[in-house]
Amino acid sequence: MSDYLNDAERAKAALDTVSKSFCLAKWKQVSLHLGTGLNNSCYHPPLHKIDINEIKNNPSALHNTAHKKQQRKLMLNGERPSECSYCWNIEDTGNLSDRHYRSGEPWAFEKFDEIKDAPWDADTNPSYVEVNFSNVCNLECTYCSPQFSSTWSAQTERFGAYPTTVPHNAPEHFKGKIIPNREHNPYVDAFWEWWPDLYPELKHFRMTGGEPMMDKNTYKVFDYILENPKPDLHINTTSNFSVEPALFEKYLDYAKRLCTGETVEHFMQFVSIDTWGEQAEYIRPGLDFKRLQNNVERFLTEIPGRNSVTFIITMNNLVIPGIQELLNWILKLRAKHSTTYQRVWFDTPLLRQPQWQSLQIMPESYVWNLEQVLQWMKNHAIINDVHEFVGFKDFEINKMSRDIAWMRSKHPNLNIKRNMVDFYKFFKEHDHRHQTVFTEYFPEMADWWSECKYWAENEE
Repeated sequence: MSDYLNDAERAKAALDTVSKSFCLAKWKQVSLHLGTGLNNSCYHPPLHKIDINEIKNNPSALHNTAHKKQQRKLMLNGERPSECSYCWNIEDTGNLSDRHYRSGEPWAFEKFDEIKDAPWDADTNPSYVEVNFSNVCNLECTYCSPQFSSTWSAQTERFGAYPTTVPHNAPEHFKGKIIPNREHNPYVDAFWEWWPDLYPELKHFRMTGGEPMMDKNTYKVFDYILENPKPDLHINTTSNFSVEPALFEKYLDYAKRLCTGETVEHFMQFVSIDTWGEQAEYIRPGLDFKRLQNNVERFLTEIPGRNSVTFIITMNNLVIPGIQELLNWILKLRAKHSTTYQRVWFDTPLLRQPQWQSLQIMPESYVWNLEQVLQWMKNHAIINDVHEFVGFKDFEINKMSRDIAWMRSKHPNLNIKRNMVDFYKFFKEHDHRHQTVFTEYFPEMADWWSECKYWAENEE
C-alpha cells in the first residue's frame, strides 16, 4: 500500500474517534475566489460569500467565515454538512473519499489534536491555501463560467445565455458579482493585509484562476517568496499551459529562480487538461494542445529539481474516448523525466456541474469503456516498487475505480433524459459559437449524440 493510501486509512481511523463526519480540510484548507468574494474549504462544497464587513477588521475572515464555522460545528457533532455531499456520496459506495485523503496529508494531520480540542468558533490560519485573484483567462472551457474566465464573460456578453432548460451562463446572472481585474478589489486588499500573518504557517500555497500567468498578483507572490525564502513551502500554480510564448517565458524564468537552492521545498505545476489532442481543444476552446505539450516538456527539462507536474483531469463525459491516450502520454513523461523521484503526477476529480457533462448521465456502454481503461491501468501498475516512477500508483487506480463507482451510482434526483436534452442544446450552441461540429471531434459518440438530438427535438 502506498504512503498516500496508508495516510488516508490512518486519517479515517483518527477522524472516526471524533465523529464520522469530521474533516480537517474545513479548518486547514481554503479556496479563495477573490474576483467574486467567494470561499469554500476545498473545491467540492458550493462557494459561499465572504462578508465584506468582517474582513475590514479581521482579514482572516476570508477563511474563517461565519458560515464555515457552522459547518465545523456540525462536523464536530457528528452531523454531515449537506454541502459536503461529494464525499458522502463516495463514502456511501464503500470507498475512501477526499475527506480521508485530504485529512491524511501532513499539512492537515499534524494539526489533528489542536483542531479537535479547539472551540468550534475559533479562528485558524490554514496551511493549504488556494487562491484565484481574478477571472482573467484566455480559455472558455465548456464546464467553466464567466466568474472563472474573462473570455467566457466576453462570449456571453456577445451571444447571451446558452439555450438549456435553465439558461446557462446568462450574463445578467454575473453582472455586479464579478470584480474586473482592472477595478479596485477589497478582497484582494484583505488578502495582502492577511498575507504576512498567513505566510509563516503555510505549507502549500496554490494559485488558480482564471489563468495565473496572466495575473500580476502571481508575480507579486513570487517576488515575496524570493525575498523571503521558506524552505518548507510547497508553491503550486494551476495553468492551462497554453498562453502566449512571451508570457510563458516570463513565468518559466520565475519558476527557475524559485526552484534554485532552498527558496522553497517544492514547486508543483498543475496543468489542466482533460483528454487528448483535438478533443481536448474542443472541451477547452482557446487551447493549443501542441503548445501545452511543448511547455510541459520545457518545464520538466529546463528546471531539473525541486519541481513536479500534476495533470488535473476533470472527469466529465467527454473525456471517455481519449483519456487512455492522455494517460499513456503521462506514462511516457514519467519514464523520461522521473529518475530519482516522481516528477509527473495526475488526479481525476469528478465533475458534478453542469450535470449534462456528468459521467452519471451516460449509458452502461460508456461505463464499460472506462472499465477497460481501469483494467489497462491495472496492467501497468507499480508492483513491489519495480519501475516505481513509471507505472500507475495504487491510489491512482483506486481513484479511477472510485470514479467508475460514482458514475454507476446515479444520484436519485438526476433526470437523465433532461440532461441528454441539455447536452444536445448546449453543444449545438457551442458548435455554432465556435464553428465546430461535435461528431467530427467525437465520432465515437455519434450514437449518443443522435439519441440526445432525438429527445431534444421531441420534448414534451
